[in-house]
Amino acid sequence: MEVTPYHGQSMERFFIDCCRTKLTREYLPKIDACVRQLTEEDLWWRAHESNNSIGNLMLHLSGNVRQWVIHHLGGEPFEREREKEFSQREAIPAGELLAQLRRTVEEADAVLARFPEKDLTRIYSIQIYSVTGLEAILHITEHFSYHVGQIVHITKLRTGADLKFYTL
Repeated sequence: MEVTPYHGQSMERFFIDCCRTKLTREYLPKIDACVRQLTEEDLWWRAHESNNSIGNLMLHLSGNVRQWVIHHLGGEPFEREREKEFSQREAIPAGELLAQLRRTVEEADAVLARFPEKDLTRIYSIQIYSVTGLEAILHITEHFSYHVGQIVHITKLRTGADLKFYTL
């Protein structure tokens, strides 16, 4: 009898589930906690015109995850307007941004929950890249993490608060 690691899961399924957990139970709740502490002005504040606001980063995360996971890995139709994610200057209410990002992450989680392990080695053409399914899942997980760090940093700058995400 072959023993698979991690409570009977294959390593492939374990990887996918780890990424799902990061997105749904760590990264999204951090964004939610940050946004709830900010005013609308804080949400759309940028240190310089060339910087992104938290609002822009949230639009960008939604577009990125929708394109990479929901569209390419999940096969759902989607036309991305990436430039609009960064050029948005008119404030979108926090609740609307959070709802959009939450829907995107929930839909992506559903795609990943049913994603066939055999497709981790399949090649996908996403943006200008040829990537495996594994690379696509890794990309959106690390990309999401990167922008969560920016959102946390901007929140700390704007509020001066210790967000207490970690108690060691």
